[in-house]
Amino acid sequence: MASPDSRRFTFDELCSLTELPRRTVRYYVQLGLVDRPVGETRAAYYTGRHLDQLLQVRKWTQAGVSLDRIRELLHGAPPDVPPRPRGPGTVEVWSHLVVADGVELAIEPGRAGLTPEQVRALFAGVTELVERVRGNAHESHNKRNKRDEHG
Repeated sequence: MASPDSRRFTFDELCSLTELPRRTVRYYVQLGLVDRPVGETRAAYYTGRHLDQLLQVRKWTQAGVSLDRIRELLHGAPPDVPPRPRGPGTVEVWSHLVVADGVELAIEPGRAGLTPEQVRALFAGVTELVERVRGNAHESHNKRNKRDEHG
């Protein structure tokens, strides 16, 4: 079977497959949202890569994403997708971390906007804080007991 990039399309075929007007496709190429055709003049053609690029741009524009933001996304900017509103039937994957006996942390990294590395750092920070608080509570308890004994 031929690879997707080995398929060849004329400009009109590309427009038809993407259901985009010729003018729009030319504009997207001009903006750099879609690669230039292979070859020049009448011998120029488009590949499966061009088709994929146009379909992606069309999907994002239909979702209301600006052309500037689409350019950023296509050139490696991380997607900044807002979380979907929660409602009945919403399925979420949460991480449930046991920090210490009786202390647990529940987090949904996607909604929190945290990478796995950031989740690990958060967990380490919370663990350290719990240990410090417990240590301070233990010291305060000992000081109070000593005061009561001498008091």
